[in-house]
Amino acid sequence: MMTMAARANPELGAAIAAADLVIPDGAGVVWALARQGIRVRRSPGIELARQLLEYGARHGWRVALVGASPQVMELLRQRLLAEIPGLDLAFTIHGYQDPELWPGLEEQLRAARPDLVLVALGVPRQETWIQRLHQGQPGLWMGVGGSFDVWSGTKERAPVWMGRLQIEWLYRLIQEPSRWRRMLALPAFAWAVLRG
Repeated sequence: MMTMAARANPELGAAIAAADLVIPDGAGVVWALARQGIRVRRSPGIELARQLLEYGARHGWRVALVGASPQVMELLRQRLLAEIPGLDLAFTIHGYQDPELWPGLEEQLRAARPDLVLVALGVPRQETWIQRLHQGQPGLWMGVGGSFDVWSGTKERAPVWMGRLQIEWLYRLIQEPSRWRRMLALPAFAWAVLRG
């Protein structure tokens, strides 16, 4: 879905093109690349981000979490600190801030100089926000979509068998039927790939 959104939104496309690393999170991207003769393994962002948190805890990284609702952020803080020994949450803010507060919060984030920043503000906002704020800043910055909801326990990730069958999108649609319009990007993406 992000690929189709990037085709329709030049600002998102530019943010993705400027990223230091773009991982093949979805089965569709892996399939599309394979059709071009490029073999990659799917790397779900939720798993990579969790591994980065655990690695960061072992190596003394300062971590920032940005996004999600106030309730999710509070649950997320509690769970991550309980589940990952040594995790240094240097900065956390939910994503439902008043617009006039953002410049000051962004300045606080920069001043915290985190080693890892995980951002769950939704596509395309998280990508464009990261591109704007990461300029000249240290650390690894990563958009994590709905990962905070899963890690906080407010939503469940699709069962492993659905991941193996590459139908996690169906599980998400069942959990959130209001996403059906966004899911229309999946057949549009497949058609665009088949057309070349």
